[in-house]
Amino acid sequence: MQSKNTKAFIILKNGKIVTEQYFGSFTADSLWYWASAGKTMTGLLVGIAQREGLLNINDISSKYLGTGWTRAPIDKENKITIRHQLTMTTGLYDGVPDNYCTLPSCLIYKADAGTRWAYHTGAYTLLDQIIANASGIPFNSYFQQKISDKIGMNGIWIKLPNSNNLYYSNARSMARFGLLLLNKGNWGNITVLGDNVYFHQQTNTSQNLNLSYGYLTWLNGKSSCMLPTLQTVFPTAIIPNAPTDMYAALGKNDQKIYVVPSQQLVYQNGQRR
Repeated sequence: MQSKNTKAFIILKNGKIVTEQYFGSFTADSLWYWASAGKTMTGLLVGIAQREGLLNINDISSKYLGTGWTRAPIDKENKITIRHQLTMTTGLYDGVPDNYCTLPSCLIYKADAGTRWAYHTGAYTLLDQIIANASGIPFNSYFQQKISDKIGMNGIWIKLPNSNNLYYSNARSMARFGLLLLNKGNWGNITVLGDNVYFHQQTNTSQNLNLSYGYLTWLNGKSSCMLPTLQTVFPTAIIPNAPTDMYAALGKNDQKIYVVPSQQLVYQNGQRR
């Protein structure tokens, strides 16, 4: 791990830290970005907002973003729902020059919603605005109230202009979120999500195009998978030699949270350059 510039590495078994390592100048108090591993937190937060009656994932996204949030024809835009954003099936083109861009000019129609899987960060990122508009409070505040404060995380979301929303925290906060996933949205006797049906949907196949993808969550043990930037369906699980029940929050540069329910295991790695 040190040879690959790993910054932090934690393994939790049965809710307890059994391995915790930091490298170089990185310490337990150092902050680092989660990259796309933060998508899984947004997925859980959407479930919380739905449980509170603020939104329904089957609602069209325009209900919260307004008409014209894409450059797609209006009839095509109105086919896109929150669920499509959660499952990367909006049909908006991921091959634009800036995949992170959230401006309407970057959100171009490619296929009808639900007919094409593509890892499109721009379309996903607008879920943050949907949550903010549905709740009436800033996304960072809603996240802090509903997840961060309840489980003792120390991070913050930093929004880039018209682009990605990145979460920064220390490694233990990342591991804490892994424990929250392991316990299906519960933190001790504190209910964070309170919707077992939604959690099951988030951590299981969400559509028939990429079997290895739930709601902004990667799934192992499936017969095939698709990967970011590619339209190829590979006839294999994401990590064939890992437990089949493993699911994960994954970000570039090896920002990772692996959760293995059958082994009561959380593996938090990455913070790698």
